[in-house]
Amino acid sequence: MEADLSGFNIDAPRWDQRTFLGRVKHFLNITDPRTVFVSERELDWAKVMVEKSRMGVVPPGTQVEQLLYAKKLYDSAFHPDTGEKMNVIGRMSFQLPGGMIITGFMLQFYRTMPAVIFWQWVNQSFNALVNYTNRNAASPTSVRQMALSYFTATTTAVATAVGMNMLTKKAPPLVGRWVPFAAVAAANCVNIPMMRQQELIKGICVKDRNENEIGHSRRAAAIGITQVVISRITMSAPGMTSPWSLPVLLPVIMERLEKLHFMQKVKVLHAPLQVMLSGCFLIFMVPVACGLFPQKCELPVSYLEPKLQDTIKAKYGELEPYVYFNKGL
Repeated sequence: MEADLSGFNIDAPRWDQRTFLGRVKHFLNITDPRTVFVSERELDWAKVMVEKSRMGVVPPGTQVEQLLYAKKLYDSAFHPDTGEKMNVIGRMSFQLPGGMIITGFMLQFYRTMPAVIFWQWVNQSFNALVNYTNRNAASPTSVRQMALSYFTATTTAVATAVGMNMLTKKAPPLVGRWVPFAAVAAANCVNIPMMRQQELIKGICVKDRNENEIGHSRRAAAIGITQVVISRITMSAPGMTSPWSLPVLLPVIMERLEKLHFMQKVKVLHAPLQVMLSGCFLIFMVPVACGLFPQKCELPVSYLEPKLQDTIKAKYGELEPYVYFNKGL
């Protein structure tokens, strides 16, 4: 029996995006690392199916499950602003395999200065690509701006890591294990605003409830970027007991495991174990971090710049109390 798709809206969220749990379920779906291994041909099929569904011309015999799967692939691999296919490494679905390897090795190789510098450089190179890939594409970023962002973030991360390593040389080993997270957090506070500085300078595109463009707001950009920074710091701290508090559990776990007699005999397994544990935490932390704030932000008109408020009131009167924008990931 053929499914009735007359009332099906492929862009309607499957879970309530006004709730934290609904957003976590949404991002758990689209950040599924298995989508990284889907073929280009299947991704192109997903895009065609999504576009046909939007036009109401899906092929006969198409099932709802097929459309939901196509939307999952589309959301995981195509940019929400441009509809263009994103590079694989920059996708949020690559955060698990990419992040677990980098995080695991940063936590394992933190004792020597060359190792600290190298892994912070690798991490910030990865972050720069992710930040660029998941930006709000309505505000173009030049090659010069990307290069400056990359250099500044990498320098910040390395300087923080090196400085903290020197300060914690005589501190307990557990303190030294938290240095990579401090360096990553400091770099995120620089990397993301730098990569998206055009939004802060020229403003981010804001729309009405019907997706009609109204104008550009720097205040909206500042809010969106701040939320992304908080989400990324949360994501980069696997095992955090809550998004806002310490202690970080993974260093504590490894500190205790390495004291076991068995673990002291098989030191070669320490790095793989850190990578595996990082992956276990990231399975949950990526969707949780992405779901901290709605991707489509709602902002009261009264918070916008006075000139933009006047424009909205002249066009809509008091009928449009809120504007909406994509904060990026």
